[in-house]
Amino acid sequence: MFFPGGFNFANFLMDMLTVFAFVIWFWLAISVFSDLFRRHDVSGWGKALWVIGVILFPYLGVLVYMIFQGRGMAERRVERAQQVRQELRNVVGFSAADEIQKLDRLKQSGSISDDEFTRLRDKVVRAA
Repeated sequence: MFFPGGFNFANFLMDMLTVFAFVIWFWLAISVFSDLFRRHDVSGWGKALWVIGVILFPYLGVLVYMIFQGRGMAERRVERAQQVRQELRNVVGFSAADEIQKLDRLKQSGSISDDEFTRLRDKVVRAA
C-alpha cells in the first residue's frame, strides 16, 4: 500500500492540501518571476540571486520577495495596466468626445438620468 494507514479520508485531505500548497506556490512563483524579469531597476546579478533564492528556498524565497517588493509589485502592475489601457485606446480610437456624445444620446432617449449623465461624463473626462 502507498499509505501507511491505508487509504482514508484524512490521507485524501492531506494529499489535497499538498496539491493546493504546490499550486499556490507555483502561482506565486510565476507572479514573482514575471515581476522580477520586467523590472529595469534590478541588475542581472540581482535577478539571478532572487531566482536562486526562490528555487533553493521555495516558500521562503517567494514570501521574502513579496514582503520586500510587494508595494513595488502593485505599483508596477498598475502602471502596466494603465499602459496597456492607453495602448488599447490608441488602437481602438477612444475619444472622450465620442463617449460624451454617446452619453448625451442616452440622456436624450431617457435611458439615463441627468445625475447619471453627469457622473458618467465626469468619469469619462477623468479617464481621458
